[in-house]
Amino acid sequence: MTIEEPLPQRPLVFAHRGASAAFAEHTRAAYLQALADGADGVECDVHLTRDQHVVLLHDANLDRTSDGTGPVAERTLRELRHLDFSSWKGVRIPEAYGARSAQFLTLPELLDILRGAGRPVRLAIELKHPSPYQLKLEDRVLELLRREGWDPAGSTVDNVAVTFMSFSPDSVRHLLRSVPAQYICQLVDDINIHEIRGGLGLGPITGGAIANLMKATQLEGERILDGRVAGLAGPGIDYVRGHPATIKRWLASCRRFRVWTVDSPEDVALCQELGIHELTTNVPARVLSQLQLASPQGR
Repeated sequence: MTIEEPLPQRPLVFAHRGASAAFAEHTRAAYLQALADGADGVECDVHLTRDQHVVLLHDANLDRTSDGTGPVAERTLRELRHLDFSSWKGVRIPEAYGARSAQFLTLPELLDILRGAGRPVRLAIELKHPSPYQLKLEDRVLELLRREGWDPAGSTVDNVAVTFMSFSPDSVRHLLRSVPAQYICQLVDDINIHEIRGGLGLGPITGGAIANLMKATQLEGERILDGRVAGLAGPGIDYVRGHPATIKRWLASCRRFRVWTVDSPEDVALCQELGIHELTTNVPARVLSQLQLASPQGR
């Protein structure tokens, strides 16, 4: 099945980790709310568990978004099921969005939620690195999608159009062996070595080495986009503001853009003025409302 790409009068809106301003990120409630808000697509981050399940979490460690601690990669799926991934947000979950114990999701479970949307919907999967399993993460995700009925040529699973993203150039190049370039997004961030060194809270040698590695990753990602290797450019909004000449050059090369994380009205307006194609946001309902009011149909 191939999902036709419309020519929208507004940018497409992706819910960043679901409607994550409303509910805890990556939870069932956040994704159901994103669909209810009318988001064109959703974004998720994936890691591998110790027993090789693909799970939805941003951080490599559990401490920030659960009542657990330590690396995700050292836990089994069964162990993760016993943790609370939603209470930290301090928001009551409506009964229709499931119990607290049902909020943690695997990638197949997110696909089931999106299949139930009753309309075409997009899914942007970010593969998180560094991973202790290295590029096995990519292989496992693709293997899982094939079992779900993924069609690589159109990159669809039923009503779900799938794209892949990573900051890691190695991940992008590995994905290109199996996935058409138009469905792969090279993410880039604006790395300031001096700010990173200070913010890491590490010694000058270790902090400097990590900051230099991050900067090298940024530069390699930029080279991939300059060479038109990946079909989508995925800069953060700070990068868009900080590198206007680069953004204009990539746009002039007919590169499709997906910018993250676009939440403020000023940033939405900037992206629309530049002709950005896709916005990733924590507040999809608010961004959609602004875009619809700004479109010819909404005036």
